[in-house]
Amino acid sequence: MSNSNQPQQSDTQTGAPRKEAGTWQSMVDNNKALLLRKTGQDTAHWVEQARAAGIRSDRELRDWMRDGFGVTGYAQYAVSWELFGYPEFMLRDADELIDGQYANHPQLRPIADAILAWASATEGVQIQMRKGYVSLHSQRRKFAQVTRSTNSAVDVTLRLDAPAGGRLEQVRTRADDPFTLRVRLVSPDQVDDELLEILTAALEQNS
Repeated sequence: MSNSNQPQQSDTQTGAPRKEAGTWQSMVDNNKALLLRKTGQDTAHWVEQARAAGIRSDRELRDWMRDGFGVTGYAQYAVSWELFGYPEFMLRDADELIDGQYANHPQLRPIADAILAWASATEGVQIQMRKGYVSLHSQRRKFAQVTRSTNSAVDVTLRLDAPAGGRLEQVRTRADDPFTLRVRLVSPDQVDDELLEILTAALEQNS
């Protein structure tokens, strides 16, 4: 494994440009694009139509879009957020989101930072910050999630076709949830070559 994938190396040391972690804005943009593809009309059009129809709540909006126009799911969010406002946490930037996750558990932050250093230095990995976790994506789809799961541990949950055993633990999930394995970390030292090989395997399987 090349040194560029070692978590202790910063972007400055590797010479690689620092990746900009995505936030909820990418989801907002994707939902707006989905709405446009499904209906041929942009978000502003639907907001105007909903206001003209006297829609006053999120529930009314969802029923109106589903029953009247067959628009469901994520495409509805694009209109709802524009009409009724965005949740506060969706307006935070990436640094605020990761800081918030570990504000009360600073001893666990180096674990997340080590994984993010690998993700930042690895070609083909996109970092998406969320309120309670960090998603790692290939160009194709999400392959790992980093979550402070307890007061003393960080879990890396994986979309990986591999048998449970060793550091890979089986996770109880819904029948349709592909994230069935995890590695539990309690120390930055555990972000080692073995873990990075597991992450690399998950990335390759989902690329």
